[in-house]
Amino acid sequence: MYAVLGLLAIFVIGGVLIYNNLVKKSQMADNGWSDIDVQLKRRANLIPQLVSTVEGYASHEQKLFAEIATRRAEAMAAGDDVSGRSAAETALSQPVSRLVAVAEDYPELKASENFLELQRELSDTEDKIEMARRFYNGAVRELNTSVQSFPAMLIAGPIGFRQRDYFEVDMADRAVPQIDMGDQA
Repeated sequence: MYAVLGLLAIFVIGGVLIYNNLVKKSQMADNGWSDIDVQLKRRANLIPQLVSTVEGYASHEQKLFAEIATRRAEAMAAGDDVSGRSAAETALSQPVSRLVAVAEDYPELKASENFLELQRELSDTEDKIEMARRFYNGAVRELNTSVQSFPAMLIAGPIGFRQRDYFEVDMADRAVPQIDMGDQA
């Protein structure tokens, strides 16, 4: 009788420990996604300022400006759908990269303090997005490993813990603005 009660106690304690571990890892993934979301919103808020600054110098680039506005709206509308948001952010990064490249054709724009500051902020934000993405993907990896591992998988599925998608951005298409400070040092 005591052996059965002892075995039952071990299973209950083990179940509670596994559950708490899954909750912890799920919370870490939620926190990571929140960090990504904050930085993506920051970038989305910087983009109209950057467009406005370039627009004053390169008004003939209306097609590019319209594409950026459309892609930005799509990215904002994607919300918390990780794979949809990832695709939308990759699509937004492409025209933003072209926008930053347009500045190369306008020396007075490249020298504009406002443009340089926006470029710095965008570059800083891209770095923060990358750090947040790494944290989130690490937390998702830990959660997914736990959800798939025995004996946690016996508890995870029935009580609603599921694998999550990684947040991937196609690195070849990421907007990575280069700041040419010229001879300023």
